[in-house]
Amino acid sequence: MTNLLGEPPETLLPEDPGAALLAEGASPEEVAERHPDSVAAWARLADAALAEDRQLEGYAFARTAYHRSLDSLRRNGWRGHGPVPWSHEANRGFLHALAVLATASERLGDVEEAHRCREFLRESSREGYDALVG
Repeated sequence: MTNLLGEPPETLLPEDPGAALLAEGASPEEVAERHPDSVAAWARLADAALAEDRQLEGYAFARTAYHRSLDSLRRNGWRGHGPVPWSHEANRGFLHALAVLATASERLGDVEEAHRCREFLRESSREGYDALVG
């Protein structure tokens, strides 16, 4: 069956406010302190915490990245669904946030949340899902 209303347009986020600092080698901690709206910084903090088996901190950082992502998506025209392409570099923070939140949720035993996040990632960007989850 074909959707006669069509798909929503792609959402293309602006550059992450901490991207330049991260690229210059600033620590995610420093970037999050200077730019608390930097999704990339929070997602990297989550990755680091999970790598050190600090599950609760990883989950909290991942949840922050996810909510900051949703705020940015809504400010940029997203209406709760639709493509968020991996090919647009600035979208990768949001997609990374979903992937790391799925991992953090799974480590805490919240299998339903992990599944929901992975499905959200796959529906937002199949290419992002393949790159981040496999």
